[in-house]
Amino acid sequence: MNARTFGATQTSGARDEAATGDGMLFDIAVVVPTYRRPAMLETCLNALAAQDFDATRYEIVVCDDGPDDATRAAVEQLALRVAGRGPAVRYVPVSDTQGPAAARNAGWRAARSPLIAFTDDDTVADPHWLTAGAAALATGADAASGRIVMPLPDDPTDYELDASGLARAEFATANAFVRRARLATMGGFDERFTSAWREDSDLQFAVLQAGGRIVHAPDAVVVHPVRPARWGVSLSQQKKSQFEALLYRKHPALYRQRIDARPPLRYYAIVASLLCGVAAALAGNVALSAAALLLWCGLTSAFCVARLRHTRRDLGHVAEMAWTSTLIPFLSIYWRLRGALRYKVFFL
Repeated sequence: MNARTFGATQTSGARDEAATGDGMLFDIAVVVPTYRRPAMLETCLNALAAQDFDATRYEIVVCDDGPDDATRAAVEQLALRVAGRGPAVRYVPVSDTQGPAAARNAGWRAARSPLIAFTDDDTVADPHWLTAGAAALATGADAASGRIVMPLPDDPTDYELDASGLARAEFATANAFVRRARLATMGGFDERFTSAWREDSDLQFAVLQAGGRIVHAPDAVVVHPVRPARWGVSLSQQKKSQFEALLYRKHPALYRQRIDARPPLRYYAIVASLLCGVAAALAGNVALSAAALLLWCGLTSAFCVARLRHTRRDLGHVAEMAWTSTLIPFLSIYWRLRGALRYKVFFL
């Protein structure tokens, strides 16, 4: 991988004079991983360039996980627009698509700052975001988690409601601040987390297990709109369940304390009841088969109703919930067990 520097970073005279003794040129770097969403990225970068932090003291590092001309152009345009008066802007293409964990590693390693701020390419940072995050780390903390605001409509879809759970996360890389030295000591993010799932919890747990301190920075705010999703998107999301096994293998106690204290018993019951019904039918036990299939129908219906309880009730959404509720338990368990095999851990 290599880095390209645009616009604002070319006016480096004053910044070179301000370089610290350890070779750092800035106080803090904002690392933004991205993947072929130039319009969203442009909105994100505009907010980052408008921070109330001293513009000569921070840089923006965009890590392109799947480099394309449109993304590079969006970064270059911002760099040219803020040249001489805004923050330094850098473009770091990641040669092979590896996921957000690898992209963030490329970003903080390319940064020239002792403090690293992480956000996503579809967020909009409050103007005071960077100042508040840097202040949180100034207390001596190793890392800080900011506040994520996810606006929802009055009648959200199941996907929107589920995605809004990010706003309640203890530590999410959509809004996090970490000392570069701590990242270097731990080796950064575990790049086996190839999807945007649990790589931030893994970093959080690694900091805690190393004796580090993580604080909350409620004044460091980013708005994270829920993006539109295709019909049935919850099915493809089940693939992320394999990374639950990886996180559990690395941090079993913290996983049970902070993520999930028990296996998804409802899913296992749904899967077991259907398999039992089919097996009984093949064995010619009509009564047992009927009872098991009736139980499967009841459990699946209850799961569907639970998903609809606080979400939209239009015909299309109800149909989506009915269809996906029949498949989610099977897909989720499949990917959990596949992850357990892949990462060689007993994980149900």
